[in-house]
Amino acid sequence: MAELQIQDARLKPIAERVLGGERLSFDDGVTLYRTHDLLAVGWLANYVREKRHGNVCYYNINRHINPTNICVAHCRLCAFGRDPDAPGAYAYALEEIWERAAQGVREGATEFHIVGGLHPDLPLDYYLDLIRGLKQRFPHVHLKAFTMVEVHYLARLAKKSIRDVLLALKEAGVDSLPGGGAEIFHPRVRKVICDHKTSGMMWLEIARTAHQLGLRSNATMLYGHIETEEERVDHLLQLRTLQDETKGFVAFIPLAFHPANTALSHLPGPTGWDDLKNIAIARLLLDNFEHIKAYWIMLTPRVAQIALRFGADDLDGTVIEEKIYHDAGATTAQFTPRAELERLIRAAGREPVERDTLYRPVDRSKLPPIEPTAANARNTPLVTLTLNV
Repeated sequence: MAELQIQDARLKPIAERVLGGERLSFDDGVTLYRTHDLLAVGWLANYVREKRHGNVCYYNINRHINPTNICVAHCRLCAFGRDPDAPGAYAYALEEIWERAAQGVREGATEFHIVGGLHPDLPLDYYLDLIRGLKQRFPHVHLKAFTMVEVHYLARLAKKSIRDVLLALKEAGVDSLPGGGAEIFHPRVRKVICDHKTSGMMWLEIARTAHQLGLRSNATMLYGHIETEEERVDHLLQLRTLQDETKGFVAFIPLAFHPANTALSHLPGPTGWDDLKNIAIARLLLDNFEHIKAYWIMLTPRVAQIALRFGADDLDGTVIEEKIYHDAGATTAQFTPRAELERLIRAAGREPVERDTLYRPVDRSKLPPIEPTAANARNTPLVTLTLNV
């Protein structure tokens, strides 16, 4: 690793703490966001990253499934949600979801990533049946399903406690939870970008409850809209505090805001500089998180490659048919083959390791072979059914 060179004198005491293995403070976090010495911040983040993971970069073969885009929340940050009678609104029949899942298994998926809108007419039983059906058909695939926001909404619809809903989902076959819906925890921000969504404090409480029940989860932060540097740091440190308590977070994913087609389309959105800084600062502040993802869908593969030298140790996965961020104007592909992910990782000077959801290395010799025609099969159109239940 090249020698650390610091242009901003404010970073020198922070660098000493990082190199000494000390925890950074709120003020340190604000300083990191306000400095223009990105290379020094990146150097420090890479130091921590390589101390933990050496030259390894993880990825997985996963399939995104969005059961419905019908949503009552009407968040200003979102281009995915629709009213029931709006053009493009859909809700998949269970049989169609299972067929999409089967397609993912043919492509080698070890994980189904399942998130969707807050549908006013789909009861908890629909989601329990969905999970049971997937687990019965594909018992070897990890089901990472439903954000804290979805869990909260299902509890309200079913008039059940958060704990009871999580227990029901776990019993049905949910293995872990994704980290979406966290956005920025500060109430000032949520009032503007997602006023009708689960509060930041409730998101944290649902994550706490899930972890207590043995359900691991990811965590996210949506940056690049109206949040301040202090609000970003506050968000990260609240996650760090909960991780100290539960040790239930698997990975942290900084999510770049895409303003196109949203009610906040007048905002410019984050730059590549912002992307790299957020990944690096997350690696430095979240000292109790093992993994930091560079989510190529939002960053572009090129920026994600650079992020592997700015603190990230994971590129996420093959994804397949991502809808939420593409509705918001993402121009990246909706699928990247395993061989291409490995090429990107090696080109960045890292060693690719296929993982499962909990970061255990995947031994492909013990799994069914990936079908050679799967790449073409993923483009096969499927009939979308709108449900009225």
